[in-house]
Amino acid sequence: MQFQVVLSNQHHPESGVVTVPFPIPRAEYDNTIALLEPLEIGEAVRRDCRIDEVSGGFPVLKQLERTNVNLDELDYLAKRLDSFDKYEKTQFQGMASRLELHCVDEFINLTFCCQEVTVVTDFNNLESLGRRHYLTLGGGATIEEMQGKDFRSVALALLDGEVGRVTPYGLVYDNGFEMSQLYDGRIFPEYCYEDCIMEVEMSSRYTSADSPATYLYLPITQIQQARALARAGGNFYEDMCLRFLESELPEEVDAALNFDNERLTDLNEMCRAIQPLNQAEREKLGAVVLFTRPEQASQITNLAKELEQFDYVPKVRTPEEYGKYMIMDSGHYEYDENLAGYIDFAKYGKERMENEQGQFNDRGYVAYQGTLRLDELMQGDPAENMGQQMNME
Repeated sequence: MQFQVVLSNQHHPESGVVTVPFPIPRAEYDNTIALLEPLEIGEAVRRDCRIDEVSGGFPVLKQLERTNVNLDELDYLAKRLDSFDKYEKTQFQGMASRLELHCVDEFINLTFCCQEVTVVTDFNNLESLGRRHYLTLGGGATIEEMQGKDFRSVALALLDGEVGRVTPYGLVYDNGFEMSQLYDGRIFPEYCYEDCIMEVEMSSRYTSADSPATYLYLPITQIQQARALARAGGNFYEDMCLRFLESELPEEVDAALNFDNERLTDLNEMCRAIQPLNQAEREKLGAVVLFTRPEQASQITNLAKELEQFDYVPKVRTPEEYGKYMIMDSGHYEYDENLAGYIDFAKYGKERMENEQGQFNDRGYVAYQGTLRLDELMQGDPAENMGQQMNME
């Protein structure tokens, strides 16, 4: 937790208050929205949450008290601050105090540029002060650039030159600071806080190409989907277009998706189904996708849920390699290595492939062992389809 906020409804203080820790844990997001509903606050876009009190690791945020904010703005701000090291926290608080900020959008924008200022909290070590200031001015430096540098002189030049501004967080030197304007009060700049399966960009079909886009980090809940749509300015998902940015999916899954024809809900459900899979299972899914050739995210979702119905042997490329795996490594047989010269591995592998109707692909060997046809498996719930078949019989 970076900070904690007591929220109320400015127009109905009798409704009480709700205390919310930020950033909001992913698993608690929907519950947090539900807690705010009795107070009639927490809408997707409006700044309808009054801050009665702020506590936690950023005292400067008390400057937000008695202002109205949007819940997701506070959450985004906390996520940005969660990545800061100790000195960045000092820079952020020093500059926020120096500028006397009181609006949440200003605090958000400051997170993208506070690293440009120098804040001095200790004058006893000029060498360290000069090194810190030099790195701040350059946004970093190589080891070669640092070697032989007289950092004490850098510190003295700073102290003798620019006038520092006194704040509760240290002496702030602006260094020609200019406030970033990356956040426009509605669309959050791209920032992936937690691990996600897929990042997509959502924008309106009816706005210009340079209009800001909304970034989604799938999977998310239905409530988060609806709130993202509202913040993007859309009424219906059909009004929005999606663009793939990056993912943790097997490359075969990425290649199978056509974002011009995919719905956000389907992509989200696919990511939700894939998220619990470990690395080996995701590699298997990639092989299964090559084997089944799905054309939609919803079909890949069903494949991810039914992976156990497929046999997969990684890295084998020939009937002989498959035969050797089955006899020597699969554990299905007691193998005596002295008999290796008498076993026709290729013949055995080929016969198994014919019986299983398996295939080799770039990942290895895949065979389907289910009872439904593959198209039926990919179209829906196998248990439901099986029940329908039994009823028809």
